[in-house]
Amino acid sequence: MQRIGVVGLGLMGSAIVQRLLAAGFEVTGYDVDADKRARLAQSNAAPADSLAALSEQCTTIMLAVFNTDQVEAVIEGSDGLLSLRGPAKSRPAFICTSTCDPDRIAQLAARIESRADYIEMPVSGTSAQLAAGEGVGLVGGTRSAVEAATPVLQAICPNRQYLGAVGNGGKAKLAVNLVLGLNRGAIAEGLVFAEKMGLEPVAFLKVLRNSAAYSHVMDTKGALMARREFQKPVSRVDQSYKDFSLMLEYSAALGQQLPFAQVYAELLHDCIEQGEAQWDNAAILAAIARRGGG
Repeated sequence: MQRIGVVGLGLMGSAIVQRLLAAGFEVTGYDVDADKRARLAQSNAAPADSLAALSEQCTTIMLAVFNTDQVEAVIEGSDGLLSLRGPAKSRPAFICTSTCDPDRIAQLAARIESRADYIEMPVSGTSAQLAAGEGVGLVGGTRSAVEAATPVLQAICPNRQYLGAVGNGGKAKLAVNLVLGLNRGAIAEGLVFAEKMGLEPVAFLKVLRNSAAYSHVMDTKGALMARREFQKPVSRVDQSYKDFSLMLEYSAALGQQLPFAQVYAELLHDCIEQGEAQWDNAAILAAIARRGGG
């Protein structure tokens, strides 16, 4: 089977490795964190100690890094993947699952189009949902590149939406994450309100799930909120804050205010200031609960 490279072995990157291995692909992974590389070695995947080592083994490379800056550096930096590949090597394909600035990613794809294929597939869903095959891939790229990469894309996200040119997937992801985040915030605020009125949160969550207010977010985040169990994340506070900051920057450039998103970002920032950046983003409930009356 084809060997696939994975750069970034955090929550999403680890879930991608699981999906690829389950589909029968061989996998080589790299992360700047040596502990994450060591954990990868405990699976059937092979850790690489550098981007150069990964580049030697893989033509198709998944990127699951934190932000747009890291995507650009991994591909185009002085020690990036394109700098490491000699002219005689086969044309690489980069598949990026990170949530990024759509315009910068479209510009990156245009800059490297003569040397590499670029496909964006940010994933809607938590790392646990992705590992279970329930993530939704939001795909942007040329049809020829997407069709050539279909076996890999299918292994990661059986459910995908093709949105056309590179950049459209990122735009869709930002809008989806806006709705998703505000949904989390509404559930958290409702649980805090119910508890303040004397209702037991776990029991009230059952009421919510059987009410007209039901959403799938209650299934993925409701129990964490009701029990205040935030320390084992499937999607982190700092990642959500990065996404909402990007939404606000992008919307400002478009001349569009996002008032609910502004409040949500402020709540996430409060979590970060309280040392909760690495907690599950269900911890938005803790930020709401800290806002007293008066």
